[in-house]
Amino acid sequence: MSSNLTPREIVSELDKYVIGQKAAKRMVAIALRNRWRRNRLAPELRDEVAPKNIILMGPTGVGKTEIARRLARLAGCPFFKVEATKFTEVGYVGRDVESMVRDLMEIGVNMVKTEERDKVRVKAEEHAEERLLDLLVPGGQPQTQGAGFFMRPTSAEPMSEKDASTREKLRKLWRDGALDERAVEVEVRSQSGPQLEIAAIPGMEEMGMQMQETLGRMFPNKKKIKKMKVREAFEVLVAEEADKLIDMDKVLEAARERVEQDGILFLDEIDKIAARSEHGGPDVSREGVQRDLLPVVEGCVVNTKYGMVKTDHVLFIAAGAFHQTKPSDLIPELQGRFPLRETLEALGKDEFYRILTEPKNALTVQYKALLETEGLTVDFTREALEEIASMAERINEETENIGARRLSTIMEKLLAELSFAAPDRGGQSVSIDRAYVQSQLQDVVEDRDLSRYIL
Repeated sequence: MSSNLTPREIVSELDKYVIGQKAAKRMVAIALRNRWRRNRLAPELRDEVAPKNIILMGPTGVGKTEIARRLARLAGCPFFKVEATKFTEVGYVGRDVESMVRDLMEIGVNMVKTEERDKVRVKAEEHAEERLLDLLVPGGQPQTQGAGFFMRPTSAEPMSEKDASTREKLRKLWRDGALDERAVEVEVRSQSGPQLEIAAIPGMEEMGMQMQETLGRMFPNKKKIKKMKVREAFEVLVAEEADKLIDMDKVLEAARERVEQDGILFLDEIDKIAARSEHGGPDVSREGVQRDLLPVVEGCVVNTKYGMVKTDHVLFIAAGAFHQTKPSDLIPELQGRFPLRETLEALGKDEFYRILTEPKNALTVQYKALLETEGLTVDFTREALEEIASMAERINEETENIGARRLSTIMEKLLAELSFAAPDRGGQSVSIDRAYVQSQLQDVVEDRDLSRYIL
């Protein structure tokens, strides 16, 4: 299911959400397009073409993660982000690095299952409507609880003319929305049972996973009667009916294919495991993590609860600030598996202004929409946004450079008073200009010690 967008179209789509970083966008666009090209090769050559993994370098908040996330969403492929540092949390052995492949497979299964549910939704809604009417017709709700199951009134006799008429009246009321708020009792799976978690010994995660599956079959979720509104009950029934119509074997096969051929694993903070030393200590642990990562990145077979998954053609995108280290500090074998590298530029005043105005999900758009729910209309003048961008650049230079994330803290501080009073100011309009920005933020910006804690 590789995207058929051209590199130019991919970059154009990324431009809607990520400002600047043209070189990085072009690189990931080519990587995505190469997947489309590979799928059109002869089978004997296709398996020989390995993905060109990428390292994105640059300070925090410049768009590394956002580029990868948007790319995966654009391609409609399974995507999972993991911090490389989490594999060092429990000491030298590290956490099982193959767990990220299992998480990616879980995401792939859910993605395909959602798509299949959408395909059968019309039929599932028909079945759910009939089950809902069974509950709404007088005498149709569950009455007594038997040994391990719920007893419902059953009858081999055909439905009487009166019952059929009542059923059709209820059907019309339901479709007109007149029953949405009515309460009905539905049998649902209980979520209050014991949650089985197996703490596996490092290096024996597969055994722990198998034990958990076995115990899960021995102690399945029980069912219970739950009272809910008709509209909510309908959605529960639709989900149940859709699951009955879906061929899970087909779902798992499609999910495995998509993960193996189109999956993207994003390894963040890879620079934190790049340091090497001959003196032992944490650097030895970091190198150990690199060696654990190596077979997964090179291509191996990982055992998941859905079957075996190959990582040979999974695309790995690594990212890190690389302030104190460089990619050449990685072990040579791992370096060779990340042939493409690109440095993302630090953001300045001009980029901050564009971030506030150009993206479809710009912060200004979000805050306007949030306050509009209270009936308060907020507008930002160009001068106000320029002042915010200038302040963000200055604070990043004087304190810690956190990139575009600085805008979030500034905007929250700027609009705190309006957000608090919004329920009392419904129907009003507020124009935020340069003077308003300065009055709300000037004291904090000028006091460097205070800005370290607030902005």
